[in-house]
Amino acid sequence: MAKIRKRLLRGGNMLNPTPVVMVSCGSTPDEYNIITIAWAGTINSDPPMCSISVRPERHSYDIIKREGSFVINLVNKELTPFADWCGVRSGKKYNKFMETGLTPVRASKVNAPMIEESPVNLECKVTQIIPMGSHDLFLAEVVAVHVNESLFSKKTDAIELFRANLVTYSHGHYYTLGEKLGKFGFSVEKKK
Repeated sequence: MAKIRKRLLRGGNMLNPTPVVMVSCGSTPDEYNIITIAWAGTINSDPPMCSISVRPERHSYDIIKREGSFVINLVNKELTPFADWCGVRSGKKYNKFMETGLTPVRASKVNAPMIEESPVNLECKVTQIIPMGSHDLFLAEVVAVHVNESLFSKKTDAIELFRANLVTYSHGHYYTLGEKLGKFGFSVEKKK
């Protein structure tokens, strides 16, 4: 193999791409808000847990902290313009549901709205808030998941999430997911 040349940079966030999600929060329609977040991730399987990172000065921060809950709404290709708009506009100045025309739907287990147009909604209850510096890390248990019926296989009833056309974010740009390269364990699977 040829030697690969690399350039040394100062420490930075190079873990890319990241999922694009719209986090919805608020206990009443007049305070419902949507914050677009690219720093979200899975952190545990049992119980199912995830995290989001939010700057304390963001409008949604105080709402999520007070209510102790939020909904992660996955973003597909069709929702990308709305996610971008919600990421550059503040809920202090705009009612994002009204401005975008997105539909708030009451969640089943948390005190926050879901975005009906999102293909997958994860209802989350905050378990811990950890100050990290520029952002605070909200750790949360995923207490319910809503998946569009259209994403279930008619043959096996399994979720075919690849059909959702989900979007990722990398260094200021949005991307759709590409081709399937294999399934978990394909490199060691016995050939038939």
